[in-house]
Amino acid sequence: MDRFIIEGGSPLRGTTRVRGSKNASLPLLAAALLTEGPVSLRGVPDLADTRNMRRLLEAIGCELTAEAGSVVVRAGAGASPHAPYEIVRTMRASICVLGPLLARFGRARVALPGGCAIGPRPVDLHLKGLEALGAAITLDSGDVVAEAPRGRLRGATVFLGGAMGSTVLGTANVMCAATLAEGVTVIESAACEPEIVDLARLLSSMGARVSGAGSPRITVEGVDLLEGADHTVIPDRIEAGTLMAAAAATRGDVTLENCPIDTMLAFTVKLREIGVTLDIKDDSDPLRSTVRVCLDERPGPTEITTQPHPGFPTDLQAQTMALLTLADGHSVITEKIFPERFLHVAELGRMGAKIFRQGGSAVVSGEQRLIGAPVMASDLRASAGLVIAGLAAEGTTIVNRVYHIDRGYQRLEETLVSLNARIQRTEDSS
Repeated sequence: MDRFIIEGGSPLRGTTRVRGSKNASLPLLAAALLTEGPVSLRGVPDLADTRNMRRLLEAIGCELTAEAGSVVVRAGAGASPHAPYEIVRTMRASICVLGPLLARFGRARVALPGGCAIGPRPVDLHLKGLEALGAAITLDSGDVVAEAPRGRLRGATVFLGGAMGSTVLGTANVMCAATLAEGVTVIESAACEPEIVDLARLLSSMGARVSGAGSPRITVEGVDLLEGADHTVIPDRIEAGTLMAAAAATRGDVTLENCPIDTMLAFTVKLREIGVTLDIKDDSDPLRSTVRVCLDERPGPTEITTQPHPGFPTDLQAQTMALLTLADGHSVITEKIFPERFLHVAELGRMGAKIFRQGGSAVVSGEQRLIGAPVMASDLRASAGLVIAGLAAEGTTIVNRVYHIDRGYQRLEETLVSLNARIQRTEDSS
């Protein structure tokens, strides 16, 4: 099992390029199931999660070719509408094949994904949405079995609001399913995330009729057939935010190319509030800007509440907390998406951070310094937060179980080394 050994105290400096979005790539890959034609996706990051999605598509019967960040998927007539548990269990996002399979084949059998370290993430809204389109849903031996009447779904008004807000993958599932449904589908309380907008762009290039993506109401006019398409994945706003937080925590000076600054306002507003300088060098395409990030002194305190997009992203909560452990004052972070997403608090405490958690909120009392220590990664974004803390800390930090990081960051240590970090990946022989 790999780990990171970090010698802290080196300000990050230099230029790097933000890779394609993990959270966009997974539903985009699944959407290729909607057509027999080839779907070419450029900018797919090489991650554990995207590799698992490719394995799942191959198990379903798709032909895949991958080279230099491009993936071509051809889901021919011989593809099977069955997603087995052996692969689905490796990644919760596997559930996003359910809608495309059901729409394309009129039936689907997809294993229910397992648990999650950051709290329950039920798929009930996915199933209710598909039921609203006429699907008959049953559970059989841990699998979701969905069947469309007469082999085709029918358009309807679908409400996807839940206790924690809208569902991103649920919106993707219903939107994909509706593209081949008979009639018009209106998705109310749809997720507004830029990854949903990117999916709508792909579906439109395949011949789907989708409007309203990026707003709480998406309208889909069903068509009889979708074609292959060529699409470039949007840059990863969470990777960009992680690198911004790392630059600030180390009081560095980093330039990010291919940065989706237009999707990050809630985060960048808070960075500016605490004293981080963000200088947009090129905004001719606000989804692929060039942005300089620097901080010369201790950050100031702030208050943050995670919310669905366009609110502050829960996927940047841990990284921001790591930065605020060094702030000159007291900060409050409230988690509204996953109230249990605080597994990194205890590990940051091992490095000298002063954090008091009460329910879904945490009070962070900034310290002058952090001290390196062995810490344990618990989930993807918490791991990134620990890496940021290690980069800023005095001494040596060992981050164990970095397979979590590999789910969402392509060779993060190599990116950080290119920015003057002292970090290496080693195998834990204990």
